[in-house]
Amino acid sequence: MKEIVILNPNRVVFGEGSIQRFVSDFIEKGYKRMFLVTITEIQDALKPFLESLQSEGIAIEMDLSIVKEPTFEDFSKVLEKAKTFNADSIVGIGGGSVLDVAKLVAAQLKNTQTLEEIKGIGNLKERQTYVVCVPTTSGTGSEVSPNAIFVNDQGEKVGVISPYLVADAAYIDPLLTISMPKDVTAATGIDALTHCLEAYTNKFSHPFVDLYALEGVRLIAKYLKRACDNGNDIAARTQVALGSLYGGMCLGPVNTAAVHALSYPLGVEYHISHGLSNALLLPHVMEFNIETNPDKYERIAEVLGAEKKNNSKETALEGVEILKKLIVDCGLPISLSQTAVKEESIAKLAEEAVKVQRLLKNNIREIAVDDAVAIYKSAF
Repeated sequence: MKEIVILNPNRVVFGEGSIQRFVSDFIEKGYKRMFLVTITEIQDALKPFLESLQSEGIAIEMDLSIVKEPTFEDFSKVLEKAKTFNADSIVGIGGGSVLDVAKLVAAQLKNTQTLEEIKGIGNLKERQTYVVCVPTTSGTGSEVSPNAIFVNDQGEKVGVISPYLVADAAYIDPLLTISMPKDVTAATGIDALTHCLEAYTNKFSHPFVDLYALEGVRLIAKYLKRACDNGNDIAARTQVALGSLYGGMCLGPVNTAAVHALSYPLGVEYHISHGLSNALLLPHVMEFNIETNPDKYERIAEVLGAEKKNNSKETALEGVEILKKLIVDCGLPISLSQTAVKEESIAKLAEEAVKVQRLLKNNIREIAVDDAVAIYKSAF
């Protein structure tokens, strides 16, 4: 069995109302200058908790500038604000983009390395500033992962991946996800499911991570439609949030593969949200990969609720159909033709996708440009 390294925050708190635990824990830590990266939509809900912190003499500087997938320029502006404020701690409360920015700000606030030096895998060598992540979506798993993803000047997605980007503490409160609209709930939920599914079917899968991955697939597949149908269904929100947490725990030791690699150009070229990009491509990458390892995908299908067919491949393909139905039932488009994507751009999308080798190397079936073209076409 190959070596595996599991890196999670020192403190992970999960459950309804855990935002209150964050407040008491933060006060106990003794930090006095909190730089908060968050989103406008959650401001009112956060107000009583921030007032509790301020009543204890904690100064809070808030940044609301991250509204889409962040560029390195966006990050640099936020970093300068945190430096000017003289922050002694960083808190991210929001979706994956907000959490990614918060983590990297904490790393670079007092780091001697330049931004160029830390890009890529394992290049960031230090972080001196305390950082907390509180997700408001059930999707990226950034609160427990060592990853932060940004868009560079060329419009390409670039990862900064390091043990030093694992937050010191993560608080997952399903109540904070209630404000998410249906389309965001659906897209982020499918993103989380994809993290789990790609970890399990990964070339570098591991039995330790498989436990989280399969249970994450099961929970999200079972409860996501309920959460989409009724955003106030706390039981469903909680189960999807738990599945998302499991997905995030898969990202460090195993990570994702071809679905994510092929989804990146959709975000860059057409500004399609990351979760929706994954939803559009997931069934088609599954169909492509099943040829190589039908047994793995049969197990996924069983977790999704498929009945056993005549052989592994048939059962696996039934799993694909179940996922397609879930995507439609959650109100998401099922084909690229339902989006702004133009068929004549497929060649360019494929060329960009095959550059994402840090993820494609994890895929159980090799994907060349022609294969990427075929997958995009099947998704149309």
